[in-house]
Amino acid sequence: MAMIDAKPGKPSKKDSNVALGDVTGMIDLTGPQAKGSLAISFSEAAILDITQKMLGEEIDNIDETVVDVVGEVTNMITGNAKRLYSEQGIELDLTLPNTLIGKNQIIQHSIDVSPIVLPFQTQAGQFYVELCFQ
Repeated sequence: MAMIDAKPGKPSKKDSNVALGDVTGMIDLTGPQAKGSLAISFSEAAILDITQKMLGEEIDNIDETVVDVVGEVTNMITGNAKRLYSEQGIELDLTLPNTLIGKNQIIQHSIDVSPIVLPFQTQAGQFYVELCFQ
């Protein structure tokens, strides 16, 4: 939807609960067979670029529109993950997205397991997908 080229980096275990980006969307996933959460943390430059491309508007700071886009992108990615798990017979329910704004925000995953973080690089900046499942 944003027409960006996001190049994945090397996945790694994350040993901190501090957000890697400036704006983070998060959703919990729960079901009878699995429980976990997904967080997507965007650098300011990356999310401003994504928002501008999705909406066709000039955006120069993190505002309510950007926060809405973070929530929507988080919903879309988590919804796709839910669909893939469902195809494997694992049913999950999703919570509404929670958005954290600002540097060094604390991400509280729904389970006490170190998340796996997958970095992505775009032309404008970085974003990070964190997955934490039990």
